[in-house]
Amino acid sequence: MESLADKAILSGAENRPLMLEKDMYDSWRSRMEMYMLNRQHGRIILESVEHGPLIWPSVTEDGVTRLKKYSELSSAEATKSDCDVKATNIILQALPLEIYALV
Repeated sequence: MESLADKAILSGAENRPLMLEKDMYDSWRSRMEMYMLNRQHGRIILESVEHGPLIWPSVTEDGVTRLKKYSELSSAEATKSDCDVKATNIILQALPLEIYALV
């Protein structure tokens, strides 16, 4: 016969399941990947998540080095930059409200 104590999770005890168990998030990850791939420039958005955002190129003028302005980027770099913003928004939309508030 089972008792209530067999099913209880005691406060302070280390008998809870791991929160960041990798297998628990595989379905969430696959849904996010499918959502990203179904967007315009989906492959670029997914690559932005997997490999990090665009490293903005710099330019030197009159001995001063600065990052390029958005208007100075090539069309491929501008598309990559736009996709970085879309990827960030997709990730932030999927976060629970209590975690989103921390970001």
